[in-house]
Amino acid sequence: MKIFSTRFHVRSYECDSYGHVNNAVYLNYLEYARMRALQENGFTLDTMKEKQYLIVIRRIEIDYKHPLFMGEEVLVKTFTSSSRKTSGTFTQQIFRAGDEKLCAEAKVTWVFTNLKGKPVPIPEEIQTAFVIG
Repeated sequence: MKIFSTRFHVRSYECDSYGHVNNAVYLNYLEYARMRALQENGFTLDTMKEKQYLIVIRRIEIDYKHPLFMGEEVLVKTFTSSSRKTSGTFTQQIFRAGDEKLCAEAKVTWVFTNLKGKPVPIPEEIQTAFVIG
């Protein structure tokens, strides 16, 4: 299993009236970390389109464990937890970086498609980069 780590800080506009990160913002954090993991391996949206495939999110399940507050450093760990021929699941864990307190955990189900939306096998280069299979 290969784990990808992404760090950033909570911005003031991401917080709700309770003073902590709004629950919907966690979806942005998860997407940012997934895109960083892809980019670290040379897979941008443009390069995937050039190769005639896309990775599409089918389902996200999030369990919220502990709040995050403005200014705190966030650590998101992303790894492949299961896969099939055309689809799989990333597990993503969001931590408060200072003490690695688990703040949220998500299961993100995805599928590879061609540019017309038809499922296609996971490209070999993706399987290698993300240790899938």
